Amino acid sequence: MDIKQIFENNRNWIAKKLQSDEKYFDKLGDGQTPEFLYIGCSDSRVSAEDLMGLEPGQVFVHRNIANMVPNTDLNSMSVINYAVTSLKVNHIVVCGHYGCGGVLAAMQQADLGILNPWLRNIRDVYRLHRQELDAIEEEGQKYKRLVELNVQEQCINVIKTAEVQRANRQRNLKVYGWVFDIHNGELIDLNIDVDAIFKEITSIYKIAD
Repeated sequence: MDIKQIFENNRNWIAKKLQSDEKYFDKLGDGQTPEFLYIGCSDSRVSAEDLMGLEPGQVFVHRNIANMVPNTDLNSMSVINYAVTSLKVNHIVVCGHYGCGGVLAAMQQADLGILNPWLRNIRDVYRLHRQELDAIEEEGQKYKRLVELNVQEQCINVIKTAEVQRANRQRNLKVYGWVFDIHNGELIDLNIDVDAIFKEITSIYKIAD
């Protein structure tokens, strides 16, 4: 694609927005009050606002390879802190997707250089659930299940943070685990029992009153 086309697209987008609402950019400039923090994958095929049917200003978005929330990643931790304590979001979504290249790479026994320490977090998920995963003979189904289990474990990592624990007690902040099926566009709620996880996790990881 010619890079000039991007700027032409931008001009067309501005005109379209102003045609439907002449105050559109004035409203954007007033600030953001999102209800949701969305933690998703950097995959170029997965757009948070599009799949959720939301507009700019309604969802605060953080994306990285394979929608990870490792406690050593200052980027993820800073996003959670700002979203919860400053923006006061009431919902945190961890959303994975079938066809995730990061999860697939973690299933391979290969040296991927700088990606190794990042993918190790996904391999840790495999290790935690190895008995279940190794019982799945069909590789495609095993792959999909690892995508789901990775979302579950990243929800747990979100719940381990002090900000989320405090907001859950003070204003009933909720955490959700979803998967986007890239093959048909469906958004799937994994129905993770987050309330039970809060109780279990805070018995060990409670770090906020």
